[in-house]
Amino acid sequence: MVRAAVIVLAAAGPAAADAAGLALDLNRLDDADSACRLTFVADNALAPLTSLVLETVIFDRAGRVAALTLFDFGDLPADRRRVRQFDVAGIACADVAQVLVNGVASCAGDGVDAASCAAALAVTGSAPGVEVAQ
Repeated sequence: MVRAAVIVLAAAGPAAADAAGLALDLNRLDDADSACRLTFVADNALAPLTSLVLETVIFDRAGRVAALTLFDFGDLPADRRRVRQFDVAGIACADVAQVLVNGVASCAGDGVDAASCAAALAVTGSAPGVEVAQ
């Protein structure tokens, strides 16, 4: 089961994404109770989004799928940085080798849809020891 906690980072200004991009960075992983908490930093320069849901796969160090889940990023205002956290139950962060953004399950906002969000999406990882792919 995935429990999402939303933290709003009060940082304004231009996003790290390019002129029309949607940048997500897996910033850190922290053990939380019996779960691994994944923290993402989102920079949206695409359009104001009312919803973004990503299908995400967590792989363990043996290359096996440890979890397949949907991460609901909620609303992402344009040109505003946001931080989102997701707890993945039953997984120790030390066992996470790769986080794969398998696709955009849904995306809604001003003039965008799942296809345009997928085309604009750029995923990176700054958490040490964890590969991030899309």
